[in-house]
Amino acid sequence: MDSRELTYFVAVAEELNFGRAATRLGIAQPPLSRTIQQLERRLGVTLLTRTSRSVALTAAGEVLLYEGKRALAALTAAGRRAQRAGDPGLVLAMKANIDGDLLEKILAQFAADPAAVEVEVRIGGIGEQGVLLRSGEADAALLRLPHEDADGLAYEELLTEPDVAVLPRTHRLADRESITMSDLSGEQLPYWPGSPPNGGPLVRDAAQLMQLISLGRTVALLPASVRHHLRTDLTTVPVTDAATTTLVIAWSPDARSRSLAALVQAAVTASPSAGPHRSTRTA
Repeated sequence: MDSRELTYFVAVAEELNFGRAATRLGIAQPPLSRTIQQLERRLGVTLLTRTSRSVALTAAGEVLLYEGKRALAALTAAGRRAQRAGDPGLVLAMKANIDGDLLEKILAQFAADPAAVEVEVRIGGIGEQGVLLRSGEADAALLRLPHEDADGLAYEELLTEPDVAVLPRTHRLADRESITMSDLSGEQLPYWPGSPPNGGPLVRDAAQLMQLISLGRTVALLPASVRHHLRTDLTTVPVTDAATTTLVIAWSPDARSRSLAALVQAAVTASPSAGPHRSTRTA
């Protein structure tokens, strides 16, 4: 099975229509149909059931669609990582203001290393950092666990801190020295792309979140270090029974860049714990 056959099959499996799949691929329908038939004969299974009115996946087809998409994504990411290996710089992906005030220290520590290269810090929306890393568009990413997915990535833990409530200064709880989770009962909490709706607003980036909090449309539980970056109309209150979040620097376990290894080591050295906690997860 080659990547062309897999690409053709994924297009048909996602569209469940040979005509639309052919248009999507920019080819005629007959060669597409022949390719799928050849693939089925080679594998010895039926991947699609076809009638004059519909196309449906068989159990084998569902498995191949899932595995095929992963394989094609891995091929694309491998190509991008190869291209990035020829680029003398590194790309570090992160969300705004989630670095626990470590970014400047990390970059300064890295700059002192003989393997240092230019680092492009790419600020993105919520949930984008893992996508950039897995697709090969970024070399490393700063992620917050457990809120972001690190499965299949290698990472080093840098900082663990409690969540605090971020509130407008006019909020009924804003003047409290501390609160508990029960004090937030009835408050609208936001939800993020990829998470189930909870009745609160969908938030895609930090600027949107802060604006919604300022307007009184939501409150949020965020890492304690966010207080250093708040607008003047917002405040934080400790939540005594809130969960903790851990800042990590993550990278692909397949990466072999000396400069990337130096960046990771710089991040570990700059962290308050000043010690490695490497853990590789497999999806």
